[in-house]
Amino acid sequence: MTTIAIIAQGEMGAATGRLLNAHGARVLTSLKGRSAASVARAEGAGMTPVDSDDALLAADFFLSIVPPGKAISLAKQLCPALTRAHRKPIYVDCNAIAPETAERVGAVLADTGCAYVDAGIIGPPPAAGHRTIFYACGPAARELDKLSDCGLTVRLLDGPIGSASALKMSYGGITKGFTAIGAAMMLGSTRAGCAQALHRELAESQPELLGWLTRQIPKMYSKAYRWVAEMEEISAFLAGNPPADDMYEDIARFYQRIATVHAAPRASDDELARLTHFCTDAVHAPKLKRA
Repeated sequence: MTTIAIIAQGEMGAATGRLLNAHGARVLTSLKGRSAASVARAEGAGMTPVDSDDALLAADFFLSIVPPGKAISLAKQLCPALTRAHRKPIYVDCNAIAPETAERVGAVLADTGCAYVDAGIIGPPPAAGHRTIFYACGPAARELDKLSDCGLTVRLLDGPIGSASALKMSYGGITKGFTAIGAAMMLGSTRAGCAQALHRELAESQPELLGWLTRQIPKMYSKAYRWVAEMEEISAFLAGNPPADDMYEDIARFYQRIATVHAAPRASDDELARLTHFCTDAVHAPKLKRA
């Protein structure tokens, strides 16, 4: 039986654990200091809690699936246990981080003796009918073929550490950047009083685009707080290429504003209410025939 340890138990981590467990793997995790929601997700995914880093790392693979800003600190936290371990797990960083950050994680782990794989997840949390790909690179990446046998879809990239992170940054920069642009323009049209006209024009001339935004924007509200650090990592990925890097710093601030509004008591005229109204109109508006 393949044993995989996962930190943490967010939507992506728990869904990955559930899929691996369903395909016969043993999935370990640590619930120390975790919220009741995290505990419930871990239990629902069939993850086995352990009480120490040493027990957690008695695995074939360790998957780091945490917010981007915690990727390095988690590696540092686990360094003593990784160094002590006689049988080293393969450490797989699956976070949305810049290639330079992926290299820094590798540098933190360099003296532990464990193999390190840079990975990037593209797609929603794994589930039936979902397209979720784990891209991986580095000298030990081929070892992840064993995770393919456990239900994950793994694609190997022919490149050094940082290649998978670069792909993740590029893809996330397009999809999440485009979501931010769409949301900003929906808000702008609402403030200017032309939202109805914009909605009609998009429905007539760009129906696929309107449909995509209508699906993506409402799902963004609860995730915006996690996307702040990811946008900052994309800015770092684009460092030295102004104004592209500055643009993603500004998108990070935009998502921070959305996250702040989402966490506050809901007002009838706040940004989320206006976005929801625009997207709801898009769902219920009659189908328009194109000229």
